[in-house]
Amino acid sequence: MNKVLVSLLLSLGVSVAAQAADAGKIVGDAEAGKAKTAVCGACHGADGNSPAPNFPKLAGQGERYLLKQLHDIKGGKRTVLEMTGLLTNLSDQDMADISAYYASQKISVGAADPALVARGEELFRGGKLEEGMPACTGCHSPDGAGLAAAGFPHLGGQHAQYIGKQLTDFREGVRTNDGDAMIMRAIAAKLSNKDIQAVSSYIQGLH
Repeated sequence: MNKVLVSLLLSLGVSVAAQAADAGKIVGDAEAGKAKTAVCGACHGADGNSPAPNFPKLAGQGERYLLKQLHDIKGGKRTVLEMTGLLTNLSDQDMADISAYYASQKISVGAADPALVARGEELFRGGKLEEGMPACTGCHSPDGAGLAAAGFPHLGGQHAQYIGKQLTDFREGVRTNDGDAMIMRAIAAKLSNKDIQAVSSYIQGLH
C-alpha cells in the first residue's frame, strides 16, 4: 500500500513539474476555440456535452488533459478511429484554443444505476487495497473533478459507456497513453467486467 501511495505521489510531482516546464508555451484562447469546434460538436455537442454515450463529454475537462489527448491522437500515441484525419490540419494553437474552450464549459451530470451505486462507490472511494489498487479519489478527487493542474481528468458526470470502454481498453492494453508509469493500465488490470460496470455507472452520476 505504501509503495502504491508513494508511486502516485511521485507521479503527481512529475506532472506538476512538467506543468511548470510548460510555462511560456502556447496559451489557449477559449473565445477563439469556440469558433474552431464546429466539426467537434457533431460528436461531442456544441458545448462539449455529448448526447451520445459512446462519445466523451469534453465540457469542464481540464485544459491540460484535453490538450495532451489531442496531441496524442494527432501524433498516433492514442488511436481513436472516429477522429482519424480530423486533427491533421490543426495547429498547436488551434488545439490549445479548443482545449481552452471546452475547459471553460460546464459538464452535465447523468444518473447512476441504483443497483450499482454501492459497489461503484466502494471502488471509487476505497479501491481494492487487498490487490494493491488505490482509490480513484487520489487522482480524480472525491467529487470526480480531477486535478486539472496535474493533468488528471475530470470524471464526474462522464458517460458510463465511455468510461467503461476506456477502462477496458487500458486493461487490455488497447489504450496505452497513460505514460511510462502505466498508472491506469495497472489500476484497470485489477478490475473485473462487473467492477468496471459498477464504477463507470457511479462516475456517471458523480458530481
